[in-house]
Amino acid sequence: MIPGNTLLKRLTVFMAFALLATATSCSDKPGSTLYLESKREPGQSEPPVKNVPGDILAAQKAFSNVALKVTPSVVNISTVSRKKIVNPLFEISPFFDDFFGAPQYRQNKSLGSGFILSEDGFIVTNDHVVRDAESIQVKLSNEKIYNARIIGSDPKTDIAVIKISASSLPVAVLGDSEKLEVGQWAIAIGNPFGLDRTVTVGIISAKGRTNMGIETYENFIQTDASINPGNSGGPLLNIYGEVVGINTAIVAAGQGIGFAIPVSMAKPVITQLVKNGSVSRGYLGVTIQPLTEELARSFGMAEPKGALVNEVLRGSPADRGGIRQGDIITFFNGKEVNDSSHLQRMVAETPIGARTDLKVFRDGRELTLSVVLASAENAPRKASPGEKRKSSGQADRLGIIAGDGDAEGVVVLAVAPGSIAEEAGIREGDIIVGVNRVQVKNIQEYRRMIGRPGDGALTLLVRRGEANIYFALRLK
Repeated sequence: MIPGNTLLKRLTVFMAFALLATATSCSDKPGSTLYLESKREPGQSEPPVKNVPGDILAAQKAFSNVALKVTPSVVNISTVSRKKIVNPLFEISPFFDDFFGAPQYRQNKSLGSGFILSEDGFIVTNDHVVRDAESIQVKLSNEKIYNARIIGSDPKTDIAVIKISASSLPVAVLGDSEKLEVGQWAIAIGNPFGLDRTVTVGIISAKGRTNMGIETYENFIQTDASINPGNSGGPLLNIYGEVVGINTAIVAAGQGIGFAIPVSMAKPVITQLVKNGSVSRGYLGVTIQPLTEELARSFGMAEPKGALVNEVLRGSPADRGGIRQGDIITFFNGKEVNDSSHLQRMVAETPIGARTDLKVFRDGRELTLSVVLASAENAPRKASPGEKRKSSGQADRLGIIAGDGDAEGVVVLAVAPGSIAEEAGIREGDIIVGVNRVQVKNIQEYRRMIGRPGDGALTLLVRRGEANIYFALRLK
């Protein structure tokens, strides 16, 4: 008699051999398969999902068509630059080179993207992709590699144009970014992390992104189409395959947030770079600041729309055209001014010498003025502010200890902690040149103006460094 445990072991071994034999016989049987293969044809296995909605299939086909048509016009850009190696221990020593020989350099290599503008080899990319490059190589979709040279670049918009010696190249078609709407499809093609001609899809997340601290002139398209290092300079496309933006930047701390330069903003820059190798911009001759709700109320406006002029440079187009300090520019060249950044872009994009009408809000009414823009390269430099002198001794009702300056205005010598002035943003060293849009030249005029009864608010015009700034102070 076989013990129970021994019998169990023998049965287990027998079953294992039986299963192995069965598996072997199945795999050896003619006509057997290891997996199902969908051919989507009669007599073949059916796909898991049979009825895919037609609009999804159409969208999928549209993306494929864009990639097929546009990818040949997208290029990969690789650059080599030299950077001086500095030993931090000897960085400040003037004798370092005498002891250790000539400066040492290291090669920096970087990758970027671009798109072909013309059949004879003009290519658009970002300025930061080719900046300081000693050599530039461009690889086309047919794997051919060309040496490139910089035709022109514009750091203020981060746009550059380079050139290769070639002909009959496939070119990209520029669209109209002004017609973009939030929620529309967006397609990015580029060279992220060196992965050639990667296609990503998303939507237009937002338009008109400014004050990002990326470039001087900003009007970015925001998209969640994946943009990564190496995408810079490549095209952002609409569903028709038209270039609507130049991919430029990402938010390092987040995912799905990329920025592209609108092609409508880039077109005049590209045109000047190709023709002249540089960009000349219009110059109005004012310094401006954002218009807050408090400032808008103090100037008698119902809502903060436009750009507040805090200084007009003497002899500038604005001065000759009748613009005054304290004006709020609401329309420029027939278009409403949204904010100070918007006005800055509109002026920069206006041709030099062009006569332009604008509207300003002044003393409760709207006026129409006409100016002729000059070249920004001929803009005069502002003088530095004067030094402080005599002190008023005690803090006034705003929390300011003021002193006479050697020029017009009074100098802020100190600001009391927790005071009205501190809450408004007034700093030590500021020069107060106006109160409630009336110029003040000394302590006596300043004291007289802030002592007048009012509606519980004061507007101070302050010179800080080389800039004039308006501040709205709410009296307690």
